[in-house]
Amino acid sequence: MTAIVLIAEAQMPDVLVRDVPKKTVEALKRRAKRKNRSLQQEVKTILEGSAEGDLAERLESLRRLRERIRQRHPDQSDSTLIIREDRER
Repeated sequence: MTAIVLIAEAQMPDVLVRDVPKKTVEALKRRAKRKNRSLQQEVKTILEGSAEGDLAERLESLRRLRERIRQRHPDQSDSTLIIREDRER
């Protein structure tokens, strides 16, 4: 018996942004060019980064993670001090 399975890729939704100032579009184009990306790729990257949270949120999340690790493993020392001592020798 032969089975044929068709997997349809879910189409990504589109987002349309109207009335973007020309100055903003030109700045995005320059930014995309510097990064060797298309305008669409650059805008998508910016949107994905924004959707993931801003830097302050990510730093706070990392701080909480570090604290949880310290609580679970209180006997582990901070290697920063060891590395600094080693560099000073």
